[in-house]
Amino acid sequence: MLVSTPAPTAANENDIAHYFQYSSSGLEVLEDGLKEVPFGEFMVERAVIDRVQLLRALQMQDRHPGVRVGECAAALGYVPIGEVDRLYDVWRGVATVEVA
Repeated sequence: MLVSTPAPTAANENDIAHYFQYSSSGLEVLEDGLKEVPFGEFMVERAVIDRVQLLRALQMQDRHPGVRVGECAAALGYVPIGEVDRLYDVWRGVATVEVA
Protein backbone atom coordinates (compact mmCIF):
# COMPACT_ATOMS: atom_id res chain seq x y z
CA MET A 1 0.00 0.00 0.00
CA LEU A 2 1.42 3.35 -1.03
CA VAL A 3 0.87 6.38 1.13
CA SER A 4 1.44 9.79 -0.36
CA THR A 5 3.01 12.46 1.77
CA PRO A 6 1.58 15.94 1.56
CA ALA A 7 3.63 18.67 -0.06
CA PRO A 8 5.48 20.88 2.42
CA THR A 9 3.48 23.81 3.65
CA ALA A 10 4.82 27.22 4.55
CA ALA A 11 4.78 26.26 8.24
CA ASN A 12 6.85 23.14 7.52
CA GLU A 13 9.27 25.15 5.40
CA ASN A 14 9.74 27.58 8.28
CA ASP A 15 10.37 24.68 10.65
CA ILE A 16 12.94 23.24 8.24
CA ALA A 17 14.54 26.64 7.66
CA HIS A 18 15.19 26.81 11.41
CA TYR A 19 17.87 24.13 10.99
CA PHE A 20 19.61 25.65 7.98
CA GLN A 21 21.23 28.93 7.18
CA TYR A 22 22.03 30.17 3.71
CA SER A 23 25.66 30.96 2.98
CA SER A 24 27.66 31.81 -0.12
CA SER A 25 28.36 28.09 -0.59
CA GLY A 26 24.71 27.04 -0.32
CA LEU A 27 23.03 25.60 2.74
CA GLU A 28 24.98 25.29 5.95
CA VAL A 29 23.75 22.83 8.58
CA LEU A 30 23.28 24.57 11.92
CA GLU A 31 22.08 21.55 13.85
CA ASP A 32 22.29 17.93 12.79
CA GLY A 33 20.72 16.05 15.69
CA LEU A 34 23.86 14.01 16.37
CA LYS A 35 25.52 14.20 19.75
CA GLU A 36 28.58 12.72 21.33
CA VAL A 37 27.72 10.65 24.36
CA PRO A 38 30.48 10.46 26.98
CA PHE A 39 31.13 7.00 28.42
CA GLY A 40 29.81 8.00 31.85
CA GLU A 41 26.50 9.13 30.33
CA PHE A 42 26.42 5.91 28.33
CA MET A 43 26.63 3.91 31.57
CA VAL A 44 23.79 5.98 33.05
CA GLU A 45 21.64 5.49 29.92
CA ARG A 46 22.23 1.74 30.19
CA ALA A 47 21.16 1.87 33.90
CA VAL A 48 24.50 0.44 35.01
CA ILE A 49 25.04 3.36 37.39
CA ASP A 50 22.85 6.27 38.40
CA ARG A 51 23.66 9.99 38.13
CA VAL A 52 24.80 10.27 41.76
CA GLN A 53 27.22 7.39 41.23
CA LEU A 54 28.44 9.03 38.00
CA LEU A 55 29.04 12.29 39.88
CA ARG A 56 31.05 10.47 42.55
CA ALA A 57 33.07 8.63 39.90
CA LEU A 58 33.77 11.95 38.13
CA GLN A 59 34.84 13.50 41.44
CA MET A 60 37.22 10.60 41.98
CA GLN A 61 38.52 11.03 38.44
CA ASP A 62 39.26 14.71 39.20
CA ARG A 63 41.40 13.63 42.17
CA HIS A 64 43.20 10.97 40.08
CA PRO A 65 43.98 12.36 36.60
CA GLY A 66 44.56 9.70 33.98
CA VAL A 67 42.12 7.24 35.54
CA ARG A 68 39.07 6.54 33.39
CA VAL A 69 35.57 7.16 34.71
CA GLY A 70 34.62 3.50 34.30
CA GLU A 71 37.63 2.47 36.36
CA CYS A 72 36.56 4.97 39.03
CA ALA A 73 33.03 3.53 39.05
CA ALA A 74 34.49 0.05 39.47
CA ALA A 75 36.87 1.18 42.23
CA LEU A 76 33.92 2.68 44.09
CA GLY A 77 32.15 -0.68 43.86
CA TYR A 78 29.32 0.46 41.60
CA VAL A 79 30.02 -1.96 38.74
CA PRO A 80 32.45 -4.88 38.20
CA ILE A 81 35.49 -3.98 36.07
CA GLY A 82 34.60 -6.77 33.62
CA GLU A 83 31.24 -5.10 33.00
CA VAL A 84 33.00 -1.77 32.46
CA ASP A 85 35.26 -3.39 29.85
CA ARG A 86 32.27 -5.00 28.10
CA LEU A 87 30.32 -1.73 28.10
CA TYR A 88 33.35 0.17 26.82
CA ASP A 89 33.58 -2.20 23.86
CA VAL A 90 29.88 -1.64 23.14
CA TRP A 91 30.29 2.15 23.49
CA ARG A 92 33.27 2.18 21.10
CA GLY A 93 31.23 0.15 18.62
CA VAL A 94 28.47 2.76 18.45
CA ALA A 95 28.29 3.98 14.86
CA THR A 96 29.62 7.47 14.33
CA VAL A 97 29.60 9.81 11.38
CA GLU A 98 32.76 11.69 10.47
CA VAL A 99 32.36 15.03 8.73
CA ALA A 100 35.11 16.01 6.31
